Parts: sequence; structure tokens; C-alpha cells
Amino acid sequence: MKSGGILHAELSGIVAGMGHGDTLVIADAGLPVPPGVRCIDLALRMGVPGFQEAVETVLSELVVERGVANAEQPAAAPAAAAALEAAWPPEVPLERVSHTQLKQLSAAARAVVRTGEATPYCNIVLVAGVPF
Repeated sequence: MKSGGILHAELSGIVAGMGHGDTLVIADAGLPVPPGVRCIDLALRMGVPGFQEAVETVLSELVVERGVANAEQPAAAPAAAAALEAAWPPEVPLERVSHTQLKQLSAAARAVVRTGEATPYCNIVLVAGVPF
């Protein structure tokens, strides 16, 4: 058994297998998972686990070169947007695109990680980087 980090075996394996430019989506409970894209469903009930908790856990193990979040989030869920930006690594660009564009990007993801988050527009595409 791992002593820390991502304990969910399927999610841990996805993160370990990602290469430069691969994408991983962390999503709220409502984001549709495109056909053919793997869904790692962490949702236990509404709100559990939360989006922010999932993002911070994945960021602790995945080298990310950029993130792509919903442009609608700051207006629709200002507290969630502020929490994401506060925890986001300052050296990593965080872009915002429309919800429609984010859903299009999710079609090419290695997986969509579904959380129990019930706050609108809590979705992010993580683009894997390299540690060198």
C-alpha cells in the first residue's frame, strides 16, 4: 500500500502513465464524459470529494505545464475561482476558456476524474509537463 499521495489505484496509475502534453480533466459532478474517454468516478455524494481537494491532490503528483479552466467560473462561483487561483502554482499558466471549449478539450483527455462537486463550472483540464 502507498503511504501517501494518490491512494486511488486507477487515478494513481493514470497520473503515473501520463506523458508530456497528455491531458487529464478534473470535473464537477455534472460535466459530461465524452464517449470513449475513461471516467474515474470519485463521487460519493454531492460535495464529496470536492473539486479543490481533487485538484490539489493531483497537482501534488502530476507535473503540469498549464491548466485550462472555465471562463464562466469567476462570475458563477467566485469563491471556487478564488480557491483555485490561490492554490494554483504561480509558475504554471492558468487559462480560461468557455465551457463549450472546455468540453471539446475533454474529448482528447486520457481520463475525466469525476468529483462530487456541486458548484457550477468547477472543471479544469490539466496539461502534463515534464520535470526537466
